[in-house]
Amino acid sequence: MKLYFTGDIKELEAGIQVLAEDYDYEVSADGIRIQVEKGKNSGLFVKRDGGEGYICYGEKVQFFRALGLFLQESKKGGQFELKEDCMFTMNGAMFDVSQGNAVMRVEMVKDYLKRMAVMGLNMLMLYSEDSYEVKNQPYFGYMRSKYTEEELRECDDFAYDLGIEMIPCIQTLAHFIDVLKWDTYFDMRDDYETLLVGSEKAYQFIEDLIASACRPFRTKRIHIGMDEAWHLGLGNYLAKNGYRPKFDIMNDHLARVMEIVNKYGLKPMIWSDMYFRAATPNGGYYDADAVIPPEIAAKVPDGVQLVYWDYYHYDKEFYDDFLNRHRVFKEEPIFAGGIWTWTGFAPNWKKTFATTNPALMSCKEQNIKEVFVTIWGDNGTECNVYTNLLGLQLFAEHGYSRELDMNKLKERFEFCTGANYDDFWKLHDIDDVPRPNDPAPSDNPADIASVNTAKFLIWQDILCGLFDKNIEDCPLTEHYEKLTAYFREAKTRNGRYNCVFELAEKLCSVFIIKAMAGVELYEAYHAGNKSVLADYADNKLPELIERVYALRNCHKDQWFEMNKAFGWDILDLHYGGLVMRIQCAIERLHDYLNGKISNIEELEEKRLSYTSNKSYPQYNNYYGKICSASRIAAEA
Repeated sequence: MKLYFTGDIKELEAGIQVLAEDYDYEVSADGIRIQVEKGKNSGLFVKRDGGEGYICYGEKVQFFRALGLFLQESKKGGQFELKEDCMFTMNGAMFDVSQGNAVMRVEMVKDYLKRMAVMGLNMLMLYSEDSYEVKNQPYFGYMRSKYTEEELRECDDFAYDLGIEMIPCIQTLAHFIDVLKWDTYFDMRDDYETLLVGSEKAYQFIEDLIASACRPFRTKRIHIGMDEAWHLGLGNYLAKNGYRPKFDIMNDHLARVMEIVNKYGLKPMIWSDMYFRAATPNGGYYDADAVIPPEIAAKVPDGVQLVYWDYYHYDKEFYDDFLNRHRVFKEEPIFAGGIWTWTGFAPNWKKTFATTNPALMSCKEQNIKEVFVTIWGDNGTECNVYTNLLGLQLFAEHGYSRELDMNKLKERFEFCTGANYDDFWKLHDIDDVPRPNDPAPSDNPADIASVNTAKFLIWQDILCGLFDKNIEDCPLTEHYEKLTAYFREAKTRNGRYNCVFELAEKLCSVFIIKAMAGVELYEAYHAGNKSVLADYADNKLPELIERVYALRNCHKDQWFEMNKAFGWDILDLHYGGLVMRIQCAIERLHDYLNGKISNIEELEEKRLSYTSNKSYPQYNNYYGKICSASRIAAEA
């Protein structure tokens, strides 16, 4: 399609060119004339009548959403008029590029920025514990992937052309487990992951971090973290200072960090949980009894916004209540939701939608103007990062409508990404498997389980399957046979995102054999069915190794295309351990069948449920607690 823009386009020209190839248009004097006008109010208006078009927008990114709507509707033919109001002044995403080792390459960040612009999202953070260069701190991010200052500036320039603000997102109190392990930092730590409040060396360190983190970006905003300092004041701080309330320690620390923030002319935000945890005897964030007295809230320094993060609740009333509780502080709160793709290889869409919808409806009714969605990478970032696009579209559509329209969301997703909505939704079934012992499916969002079946199916041991008792009645082989066939087709119809379904196909192909292998070996061993044992030893397990290699090679190729190198080493160790344990199972079975050993000790052990009071394991996202019952594995 040929387009010719006139009017207020100076600030838009670079972005228009950036998006042209991906969205199949070219700028040409003989194209459809689109009059562009920058309005005084936030929101957008788009219309077309024959060969003439009109776009009115409030802020830069809204033009690119409007352009996407113009292209999308033009494909249908005829004339149209569309008007959208903007619900939020900030609506964007935060990608974790630290906790799960996956540091997206610059080209990946740019690809996401293009999708976000057409969706109408105007903010991006890259959550960085030690994933950015600090030149005078050589052990900061040592042997881990990180961004250079030049790379971050390149991302910021690209984002700026599309109307997206990039905000540095770092830590200045806890979450330093990968930093404080180096002995050069031992004298400034409270415990293994928390800085020592009051340490002058710690504040010089923090200034180095803040200066390096903010330097590549245009914005004056910064997220300085300060969440989940679980043992604040209870380690070396306690030995040096005696016991003090966490409120007081937090405020002392924040005041010192604010001196640095103010020195650089920055406007900070912090996660809010530590203040709420300090107000409860058990340290819970969402405790209904947590009340922060106004006199305590008043001690929080001026200019600090608190970010209320919540991806767990299903009822709007809960969000109403906690947003109001956050208003005891001086500044208006920011809300952060979550896309549930951090639990393994697959997204939990039911949980994502069931928590996001009431949260954002509450934000709109409560007139909260700033929101973003978190995309964490816990324990490996095994889920393909492109999967998150559907969750971003959910936030985007909430941001331009008072009431969410699911039909519009589906249509917008397929235009903005060129992918198939139903295929992306189907990824949910990798974890959401048939469970015969469960009650009938419920429409109550609170009944949605936080299961991550694929995580434990892939990493649990063949001979010592910790989860086998919980899945023994589940028809998993048939389930994954159907999914393998489905994803084999899906990987041919999703354009640049076919890779998502190639990985899913290979994963499900592994599960056709592995999902029930431990259950079937245990049953055959105790039934004295040596033909089944021999079939596994001679046929199924050697085939499983081949399928694991195919999965690993596909996963590796995608990782190195999308992410920087450091971090894959951990997944290679996981895959390597998996292959060796399958090989060991083959050897153990052969030894037993050949009479070299009289029994297989691992299969003698009686199987117990992983969870004592549930028929199916709800959630475990730690490799070390899945692959073995040994604490050494959990500590590895």
